[in-house]
Amino acid sequence: MVFLPDEGKCLPPPGVVNRCSVWLAGVGWCSAMLHNAVNHRPPLKAGVHRQVLMATVGWFIGYHLTKYENYIYAKHDREMNGYIKLHPEEFPAKEKKTFAEIVMPFYPVR
Repeated sequence: MVFLPDEGKCLPPPGVVNRCSVWLAGVGWCSAMLHNAVNHRPPLKAGVHRQVLMATVGWFIGYHLTKYENYIYAKHDREMNGYIKLHPEEFPAKEKKTFAEIVMPFYPVR
C-alpha cells in the first residue's frame, strides 16, 4: 500500500486473519445491515452483495492497518535497541538469579 515506506516492505506479512481485519470486517457488515434497517428493508435478507462488499472492504483495510502497525512497532523497537547499544552505561546488565533465590521458602501450615 502507499502508506507503508520501502523499509517496511521487508517485514513478514501479518496473518490474513488478525484482530484488526476481523473487527473491521464486522464493522463493515454491521454498517451495511444498519443501512438496510434505516431504509426499512429486511436487514439480513436485502442487499447481501453490499454486505459482502462492505465486509471485504473492512477486511482489506484492517489487513493493511495491521501491516502499518507492525511497521511502526518494528521501527520503534529498532530505535530503542539502537539507543541501548549507544548508551550501555544507562542500562547495566542485571545479575542472574536462580528460581530458588526468587521464590520464598514454602512452609506448610497444618
